[in-house]
Amino acid sequence: MASSDVPMRDDDAGAAETGFARPQAGAARAMRRQRRLVERWMPKRLYARSLIIVIAPMILLQSVIAFVFMERHWQTVTERLSTAVTRDIAAIIDMIETWPREADLSEVIRIAQERLQLKIDLLPPDPLPAPGSKPFFSILDHSLSEQITRQINRPFWLDTVGDSSIVEIRVRLDDKVLRVFARRSHTYASNTHIFLLWMVGTSLVLIAIAVAFLRNQIRPILQLAEAAESFGKGRPMPNDFRPRGADEVRRAGAAFIQMRERIERQIEQRTAMLSGVSHDLRTILTRFKLQLALGGSKADRDALNQDIDDMQSMLEGYLAFARGETGESPGSFDLAAFLDKQAEEARLRKRALKTSLTGSPDVIVRPNAFSRLLANVIGNAFRYARTVEVTATHTRGALLVVVDDDGPGIPPEKREEVFKPFVRLDDARNQDSGGTGLGLAIARDIARSHGGDIVLEDSPLGGLRAVIRIPA
Repeated sequence: MASSDVPMRDDDAGAAETGFARPQAGAARAMRRQRRLVERWMPKRLYARSLIIVIAPMILLQSVIAFVFMERHWQTVTERLSTAVTRDIAAIIDMIETWPREADLSEVIRIAQERLQLKIDLLPPDPLPAPGSKPFFSILDHSLSEQITRQINRPFWLDTVGDSSIVEIRVRLDDKVLRVFARRSHTYASNTHIFLLWMVGTSLVLIAIAVAFLRNQIRPILQLAEAAESFGKGRPMPNDFRPRGADEVRRAGAAFIQMRERIERQIEQRTAMLSGVSHDLRTILTRFKLQLALGGSKADRDALNQDIDDMQSMLEGYLAFARGETGESPGSFDLAAFLDKQAEEARLRKRALKTSLTGSPDVIVRPNAFSRLLANVIGNAFRYARTVEVTATHTRGALLVVVDDDGPGIPPEKREEVFKPFVRLDDARNQDSGGTGLGLAIARDIARSHGGDIVLEDSPLGGLRAVIRIPA
């Protein structure tokens, strides 16, 4: 055969590479789709995934064993039994055909019944019954039909569906029809259900043991997760929590307790330091006020008093942000009462406030910190808007507070910046000279210490919407 030495062009090579890469890209996309589908339907909890890891191989192993048993044992035994019964029937037919015609066939019937345990009858040469519907799954029906065709090779009819303990076989002879009744147990491996019951029973026992074992192993992990979640929300750690379970889980629990103790010590030290600083600075500011009250002109005193008030307000804001209200214990907070106070505040500021509360008004949070959070967000809306709407929805496990206003709003690209400490925008909602730039930073810090967050969006009123989500 002649071969061509013409070199391949670059565009041909590119086409070949493209044609080769296209199936690879399609296969990669198909694999990604399958992976996403598996991830979507896979359980998310560790307990359920562990059960799947234990149960899935067991089910696979039992299925393989059942298939091998059905294929190698059940079918083989059934074929051998059917072959033996068919061989006996063939022997009876040979006896009938070789028996003297004038002799009585009762002796043949006796031999078949006593020696071969087959009940036989000789019927008139009527047509065989019409073939019935074959069962969906019957090894016996297939095996008997095959053996009768191979060994006897005469027209026949059989019924393996009727009486559960008897198999009826009819074979057409030259001038009569032989009807044979055989026990199903002689033609069929009928005790296989015992094996299947044992297999299913042992599987259920093993699964029950695995479930109990996994529950005991996963319970310490769940307790550790609950303790960490409670600490993250500022709640006390469960009283009965201690490192349990496997060695790795115990080490993780001990590390969590040590971390918690270090954080609490740091918070206590910071709180003590801030208390001292706050006391000393307030003492100096009070001394300034006394000195101003004793001397100087009234105009000078008013200006200096205003500066001192501003300094004191800024100091309180800085200390509140640094303190973070983390030392407060959780308690019940009445949302309805708080919204009533905000309604009074709106009347004093001459603002239009509309409130709505759905669900229980009692929320388990750190009351003072959560009150500061809501006051900062709603007060920020009062400062820049004329109309404010507050919608609170308390469902099982979650609290959602939405604050809408009709103010100038904040550009989307700057909405994250306002949560940074000491950041004050030059336009929109921050054109006045008041405030320290810590209100929203304190609010988000409190929300996140409760396990929630605050996000800013566009409001249907035309201004800004603040969405507060807190697990409660």
